[in-house]
Amino acid sequence: MQAPSVGGVMLPRGNGETIRLSRGASLTDFAEKINANPASLVAVMMNLGEMVTATQSVSDETLQLLAGEMNYSVQIVSPEEEDRELLESFDIEFGEDEGDEEDLVVRPPVVTVMGHVDHGKTRLLDAIRKTNVIAGEAGGITQHIGAYQVATEVNDEERKITFIDTPGHEAFTAMRARGAKSTDIAILVVAANDGVMPQTVEALNHAKAADVPIVVAVNKIDVEGADPTKVRGQLTEYGLVAEEYGGDTMFVDISAKQGLHIDSLLEAVILTADASLDLRANPNQDAQGISIESRLDRGRGAVATVLVQRGTLRVGDTMVVGDAYGRVRAMLDDNGNNVAEAGPSTPVQVLGLTNVPGAGDNFLVVDEDRTARQIAEKRAARERNAAFAKRTRRVSLEDLDKVLKAGEVQQLNLIIKGDASGSVEALESSLLQLDVGEEVDIRVLHRGVGAVTESDIDLAMGSDAIVIGFNVRAAGRAAQMAEREGVDVRYYSVIYQAIEEIEAALKGMLKPEYEEVELGTAEIREVFKSSKLGNIAGVLIRSGEVKRNTKARLIRDGKVVAENLNIEGLRRFKDDVTEIREGYEGGINLGNFNDIKVDDVIATYEMREKPRA
Repeated sequence: MQAPSVGGVMLPRGNGETIRLSRGASLTDFAEKINANPASLVAVMMNLGEMVTATQSVSDETLQLLAGEMNYSVQIVSPEEEDRELLESFDIEFGEDEGDEEDLVVRPPVVTVMGHVDHGKTRLLDAIRKTNVIAGEAGGITQHIGAYQVATEVNDEERKITFIDTPGHEAFTAMRARGAKSTDIAILVVAANDGVMPQTVEALNHAKAADVPIVVAVNKIDVEGADPTKVRGQLTEYGLVAEEYGGDTMFVDISAKQGLHIDSLLEAVILTADASLDLRANPNQDAQGISIESRLDRGRGAVATVLVQRGTLRVGDTMVVGDAYGRVRAMLDDNGNNVAEAGPSTPVQVLGLTNVPGAGDNFLVVDEDRTARQIAEKRAARERNAAFAKRTRRVSLEDLDKVLKAGEVQQLNLIIKGDASGSVEALESSLLQLDVGEEVDIRVLHRGVGAVTESDIDLAMGSDAIVIGFNVRAAGRAAQMAEREGVDVRYYSVIYQAIEEIEAALKGMLKPEYEEVELGTAEIREVFKSSKLGNIAGVLIRSGEVKRNTKARLIRDGKVVAENLNIEGLRRFKDDVTEIREGYEGGINLGNFNDIKVDDVIATYEMREKPRA
């Protein structure tokens, strides 16, 4: 059956068939699936009130709108499914151990530490690793995810455990969820003096959703008011029943600060792994795994921390990590030592990649450099198309409330750059979860690791986006370019500050900015003492005008000796006046402030709201 013609061209009409398209597909991609002319689909979109070119990446909503008009239904292929299909086209199976049962060997458990803010997650990892990661934190948040391996003795046998260090604050929900999915066991840290808190429950739900066993570390047992029994009772309500109460969850009372019972906790992890999980992998196949963290190092280039999940990764292997690829130039363990190979459950830093992969990207070793490049390029193109589909207009934070009221914009576009992919991903996730009603959407057009570059400013110019730099600054001429083109670039070092400022702007609550405006200066020529009013300054107005009830500061020998004073009284001869202009004499009373001397200068000013650009 034919649909009515558009511009004289007859269009095929579907019977409700499902068309599978990837994120950011174009009208040309759609046309190929239904054997239509792309130009005719452009005409259909024009009739629907949308101007779209044939090769432009369009949003999922636009594809759904077009499909509904032509009696088709559209299924947007998930990124995971796209990636699986891509790897299948290269005859690569990801996520499966090769070989038979006898090829599998026992591997160390991979553990994530979770819990509420300030319950001692970082200090616990610190106690386990005997190093101090707390000192480098900004704003109380562990900014980077790392992975570390430790050894413990269980039943006279040395056993290894790998820890993924994920921050536990609410802002890092997405990273914590991803961390749980890449791990075998979760350690839930609960402070004995605080008990179960909101983020304790949140972390618990993530672990349950990932279907991983939980070991509870009841921390701060040395603190006044600690009640480990209360914690056990509270967690029973959430389905975690301690072994001593007849359940199957191991609870260990510890003090991360004092280093108490850390060995017992590690033993509990090993025993839980042995009892609940079959942790085996084939070390003799091509390595596969996950990227835990990555950053751009000035001297070494792209550095990625990867966790090998199966196979053995060796120096010289060709690997693909997300949309990055390269030959492994060097590998470092968690102590910074060079290693030649890394087996299952081993975290290593890898050098030699073309660019910085994302946290949570999977990695795999392939036979040829050409194959690695093709996979990486296809992944990059897919992400680029998806990003292009999200692009719309740009606006600055200060203007946002104004243009929202004018109905000029329905969404805020952002470009996020940071010092590490984990932080960038967490910030993006937190911003996208902001609930500001239906008036405005937030779209992240691009996110990446490294300094803000000219290409970021170009993208912001073309799409009316705000650039957020998290622990990074603008490089080279990017800062001047942003200033020249009026692109709004914001810098933050604490994630909550960024979230709060953007949320305030979205809600029209951004506080007005004020600037100081100098009104006038008066030179003290004589000091009069009054039993009723205190010291009164006999002055000559040197510049501007001095007004009553304005702010003032006292300057002596060129130095400010008193701030935030108030002009409480102003007289010309015997008359009270509201202002005295330049060149005239008068008397000034500074209220309770009496420390004035001849030749002092009183400078008056007021705070005026800055007009928004």
